[in-house]
Amino acid sequence: MSRIFTLDEAKALMPQVKSTTEPVYTLAASLAEELSQAEEANDEPRAEDLRERLQTLVQSWQQSMQDLEAEVKGLWLVDFDSGDGYWCWAYPETELGYWHSYEGGFRSRVPADQRPGVQA
Repeated sequence: MSRIFTLDEAKALMPQVKSTTEPVYTLAASLAEELSQAEEANDEPRAEDLRERLQTLVQSWQQSMQDLEAEVKGLWLVDFDSGDGYWCWAYPETELGYWHSYEGGFRSRVPADQRPGVQA
């Protein structure tokens, strides 16, 4: 079972989440550009090397998020279990400000202060 986070507990982890994600995102974007160029040049050995480097980089980022007890729900998309859904963050958002139900997913997210069933 995953850890249940209050919004404040999840927000407290955001400096680590962002400081880990930003440089990895930047490097991944650079590698993806190199990969595109290698594919256009039909340089399959280079393209394969770049694919492997990208995969390793993303897996490392995912593990870093899991080490924080966050759940990776997509590329650069991190959720924290709230007990009735997830506090949801996606790079490059500046803060953790959204929530969605377990069933609803990213597309159904709402501002955290509008989470259903929560008294203001």
